[in-house]
Amino acid sequence: MAGRIRNEDIALVRERSSIDAVIGEYLQLRSAGGGNLKGLCPFHDEKSPSFNVTPSRGLYFCFGCEAGGDVIKFVQEIEHLSFSEAVERLAAQAGIQLRYEDGGGRGPRQDTGQRARLLEAHKAAAEYYVEHLSSPEGAIGRKFLSERGFEAADAAHFGVGFAPREWEGLVRHLRARGFADRDVIAGGLAKEGRRGPMDRFRGRLMWPIRDLSGDVIGFGARRLYDDDDGPKYLNTPESPLFHKGSVLYGADLAKKEIARRRQAVVVEGYTDVMACHLAGVKTAIATSGTAFGDDHIKILRRLLMDQDEFRGEVIFTFDGDSAGQKAALRAFADEQKFVTQTFVAVQPDGLDPCDLRIRHGDAAVRDLVASRLPLFEFAVRSAIEQHDLDTAEGRLGALDAAAPVVASIKDRALRQMYAVSLDRWLGIMDEQFVLGRVRELAARRQSQGRGRAANGRPGDPRFGDDRAGGARAGGGRPGNGQAANGHGAAGQAGNGRGANGHEGEENGGAAGRPGYDPNDPEVQRERELLKLAVQRPAALGPGFDEVPAEAFLAPPHAAVRTVIAAAGGVTAAGAVAEWVALLLEQAPNTQVKDLITMLGVEPVRSAHESDDRYAVELLARIQERQLTRMIADVKSKLQRLNPDEAPEEYARLFGDLVAREQQRRVLRERGLGAQ
Repeated sequence: MAGRIRNEDIALVRERSSIDAVIGEYLQLRSAGGGNLKGLCPFHDEKSPSFNVTPSRGLYFCFGCEAGGDVIKFVQEIEHLSFSEAVERLAAQAGIQLRYEDGGGRGPRQDTGQRARLLEAHKAAAEYYVEHLSSPEGAIGRKFLSERGFEAADAAHFGVGFAPREWEGLVRHLRARGFADRDVIAGGLAKEGRRGPMDRFRGRLMWPIRDLSGDVIGFGARRLYDDDDGPKYLNTPESPLFHKGSVLYGADLAKKEIARRRQAVVVEGYTDVMACHLAGVKTAIATSGTAFGDDHIKILRRLLMDQDEFRGEVIFTFDGDSAGQKAALRAFADEQKFVTQTFVAVQPDGLDPCDLRIRHGDAAVRDLVASRLPLFEFAVRSAIEQHDLDTAEGRLGALDAAAPVVASIKDRALRQMYAVSLDRWLGIMDEQFVLGRVRELAARRQSQGRGRAANGRPGDPRFGDDRAGGARAGGGRPGNGQAANGHGAAGQAGNGRGANGHEGEENGGAAGRPGYDPNDPEVQRERELLKLAVQRPAALGPGFDEVPAEAFLAPPHAAVRTVIAAAGGVTAAGAVAEWVALLLEQAPNTQVKDLITMLGVEPVRSAHESDDRYAVELLARIQERQLTRMIADVKSKLQRLNPDEAPEEYARLFGDLVAREQQRRVLRERGLGAQ
């Protein structure tokens, strides 16, 4: 068995894995100034972005939930991998051949973690299916695609393949490539038969389903033969790789356009995604064998940078039949979990985007998307259409059916506008009457929501909760009581961690209360000095290394100073990214590591154009403070000493006192700018 990965190879992986590029595969990042980037945190729900990335130092940190680390840690957390698996994944993406401590490399499928093996197996399976699409037996699949307006190049672009009608064709192929049966079965590519593993997909057209980074994690399979008694569409079952509730088909191809255009078009099938992309609607995505749900919303919000109301848009397209309308109304229940606008586009003649493209061309698909209606309006009009508006009874019935929909709109101003529109659509011509009915229902719903909450039952997420859909105030992670910005005065009730990301007892206080005030200007200066020590060590020089850990008032700050000393001091720092990685490696526990990460990402609050000048002032203030303690100690010794009994000792201490007083005056003059 191969040993641990060599340290120099791990360092090379960090160096060649651009953290903004890697994280950018999972969420949209925008400039936050000062070389930093920000986005919506992938590790907790939030309304406003608090997830910061600092490419120059190779760090990320969320000031909402305090998740942070380097590029390897991010891949570990987002993909649920071990450290070695994350390094191996990044190495493969960067084209780095890893070496192990025993001197032997390891084969691609011998000792790697399960996820890595399953990803390789799925990649090999996708290649197998693509190869068989061009075989004589694959003609039925090629015909299916051709009848739906797709050419060979289109199939190649989306990786569409064909599973031959063999019981063990793929199993034999993967065995020949070195994959174990247990991995082929665990990944859902095969299932146990009476005589051993047999292919799960046979005689079907195959669409590879990829994660946001482009790795194949599952397949969608379409029935082709009349004598196939299986379902029309068969998808990969739940596996260590594939969780259908959190996968969006086509998102790997659409994510950049979604971020650029701030638009996502949600369609129902694989061919609809293909048709939309080929028609120029490159923001189209689809779910994979399940209804659109909460996890899908979270993915889209990160890709959209969904923080500004009424700027971006999510467009749902559904068939024009009754089932399609019901699906659209189900989507209404999730509408207010977005911050951005949501729309619905329904083709009146019942054609889905794929059929629409076949009959009327690419322009018709683009027109369908352009003809979208706000989802609120669609839901209200759908309620109205069930009634005869030519009679007073019908109009009143329509009002009672539509008013609850309008009342469920949490934004008061928008609710008022739709109530006015509802009056116009019904032809009642009495705005106050309609508004009163809507307000009555809205108040009733809010009261019911409070009652459910008082009884220990959660209220309907559409009423009374944050518009971002469950995001806590300040973006805190549910259940751990985290402070809104990661460094406020409030502690964290759920995990005992203080506001600065370290254990309460490390603060020196009892019952989780810190023995120092985080808002104390002296403590804040310490924090600023440590930021510079982490981010710009060259600005401090040897003067910082002469300041001992005990000079810091806050115990967590002293712990970071100890780590810096263990790493050789700031004078030993090389490239910033390597320096930060060294500090994280030297950190004795998770709390200190988290604080170092936070210090590496937080902006330095310098009032000067020159960081060097700011560093001199901060360092002088800390040195002066330490010197003041030393002077007090010397004075205490002099007071206890009898000059007649120990004249030489007294003279030495007195001379030391005079020298240190002079030194303190110099430091005080240097540090005036840090006040």
